[in-house]
Amino acid sequence: MLYWAILFFVVAIVAAVFGFGGIASASAGIAQVLFFIFLVLFVVALIMKFVRKA
Repeated sequence: MLYWAILFFVVAIVAAVFGFGGIASASAGIAQVLFFIFLVLFVVALIMKFVRKA
């Protein structure tokens, strides 16, 4: 999941450099959503790890 977020972030940067504003903003939005999903899943995995250990 983090791989896809980074990939879309790179696509957004490249599109912004070449002046494609719509593509850049769409890619940045997708990267942001994927990154937050990754963070939520990471936190849930950490909580589950500590709950199962106890």
